[in-house]
Amino acid sequence: MPFTEEEAHRLDAADPGQRDLFLIPPAEGGRYAEAAYLVGNSLGLQPRATRAELLEELDTWARLAIEGHFEGARPWTPYVSLLTEPAARLVGALPAETVVMNTLTVNLHLLMVSFYRPSGARNRIVIEDTAFPSDSYAVQSQARFHGLDPDQVVVRLRARPGEENLRTADVLDYLEREGENVALVLLGGVNYLTGELMDIPAITRAGRAAGAVVGWDLAHAAGNVPLRLHDWDVDFAAWCTYKYLNAGPGAIAAAFVHERHLGDPGLPRFEGWWGNEPATRFEMTARIRPPATADAWQVSNPPILAMGPVRTSLELFDKIGMTALRERSVRLTAYAERVLDEVVATRPMSLLTPRDPQRRGAQLSLRIGQGSAAELARRLRFEHGVLTDSREPDVIRAAPVPLYSTYHDCWRLADALARTVDE
Repeated sequence: MPFTEEEAHRLDAADPGQRDLFLIPPAEGGRYAEAAYLVGNSLGLQPRATRAELLEELDTWARLAIEGHFEGARPWTPYVSLLTEPAARLVGALPAETVVMNTLTVNLHLLMVSFYRPSGARNRIVIEDTAFPSDSYAVQSQARFHGLDPDQVVVRLRARPGEENLRTADVLDYLEREGENVALVLLGGVNYLTGELMDIPAITRAGRAAGAVVGWDLAHAAGNVPLRLHDWDVDFAAWCTYKYLNAGPGAIAAAFVHERHLGDPGLPRFEGWWGNEPATRFEMTARIRPPATADAWQVSNPPILAMGPVRTSLELFDKIGMTALRERSVRLTAYAERVLDEVVATRPMSLLTPRDPQRRGAQLSLRIGQGSAAELARRLRFEHGVLTDSREPDVIRAAPVPLYSTYHDCWRLADALARTVDE
């Protein structure tokens, strides 16, 4: 390979990330002690600070028990407020528009209760054909909940024949032609399969101009690319925190509701006691008094032991900043693309992810032309210590996460593929 291991080490010395803040798994094969961990788009690595965070809350529970709700270093009753402002900064929102709660698909359902309101011919839900399966299930079930046939009202926009990525122009064209029939646009900000970054502001403008509500699944975008949800006039969004945000498996998710919807008494919502005004929550009255913030979408009291790692993660992002992370991400992913191109050029593989750095996040997806993607991922792991993930039958995904991935990790992936896949 023309790109040498020595060059990768030089680049790491000149452009280091924050690897020392994370626990790197040991390699299970190959000649290096640590794994080349390139699956942060599925599960982020554990920050070193997370263990201490959890132990502090366990100590509070042991020492104060129920009084921990109101006493201690971080009382549990207002705990979620510690997460609101950093979560809002991460996605370009106002604190009143942001709430950390539940898990991703639960949040999408709660938001669609409020924002998918089919009426007459305006009943369609627009998603991408390569949407994450959970999103497909969610919108189909929402259609059925309203007595509609999902095969009739869920529109799956496909890439053009021979192309891998859905063009923004084709989304805009559909909304211009069929917008009067669209009730909801719900797309992934970064496509989970290909790594394509959608043009969120352009699609949002077009959807709202057509009279539709526009929401976004930001599972692969939050902590990956800069976002300005408030300025882009997004109606609602939801995201998880266990991928690029490194808050742990199944970690608590978050949601955004634009301020123009806050306090709207005509907006339907599924409610629970934690959606009350904090000042009156413990009056235990029969009628809810929701605040004019995204907190009104809360249902149950927050799980503190699950929220601690989210707080730790958001603190890291606040200190480092999305601007610096995005800049390193562009450099790191471009390097990964170059070294992979050298391998792909002579092997039955192709790159699915857009070449334009502005149209992708920290992910490169490869389609293999022969064999099983799962088997290839297994060999990369156990023969070379390189962790990627697979989407059957033929896609390998690799995420050079700017917080902790290295140029050497990217070089190891290319080197492992060169040694594993025959020309």
